[in-house]
Amino acid sequence: MIKIAASILSANFSKLAEEIKKVEQAGVDLIHIDVMDGDFVPNITFGPQLINDIRKVTKLPFDVHLMIKQPLRYIEDFIKAGSDMLTLHIETTSTLDIKKQKISLAKKGIKLGVSLNPSTSLKKIEPVLNIVDFVLVMSVNPGFGGQEFIPEVVNKIKKLRSFYRGVISVDGGVNGKNASLLRKVGVDILASGSYLFKAKDIQKAIKKLKGIS
Repeated sequence: MIKIAASILSANFSKLAEEIKKVEQAGVDLIHIDVMDGDFVPNITFGPQLINDIRKVTKLPFDVHLMIKQPLRYIEDFIKAGSDMLTLHIETTSTLDIKKQKISLAKKGIKLGVSLNPSTSLKKIEPVLNIVDFVLVMSVNPGFGGQEFIPEVVNKIKKLRSFYRGVISVDGGVNGKNASLLRKVGVDILASGSYLFKAKDIQKAIKKLKGIS
């Protein structure tokens, strides 16, 4: 069964604990946390302290997406804060560093993923596909929530699935309209923000993403 990750970038931060509880009770599988530094992407979000605080709110796995220029510098802080999954961008991390991090994180029971932007070729991640636990394909240009899904990414995912048998996650503009297509091309995890947090009925929105009538 496909998994749904609620991206808190689109949550109401004045009542974040309540928002997380709401999506948890509605049936999401993961909490997706986009960490942005204002350098690799044109926005600044949050750091380890916020993750540490919300770790007390839920037992759902934390899928922490490091959209930052120097991810290796802060990995230990995010581990201590309570991350269960860490995603590094191939644009900011070398193949050698990903191999080293995989060994280190595996000992701590933390899953490692690699992500790539819409304009980045799949060839860039091919050397690490036998190392990482999952691949996160960006379906918007990273930086802000609420963006429209880039349709061309579907063919990219289809191509990736043709030679990669691991877990594929998609982040950016995921909603009830494109979820069916994403499931068909082999996506395992759908990260969704605005579509979930702005839904009148979150449980119904989750079922729509999963293809449950």
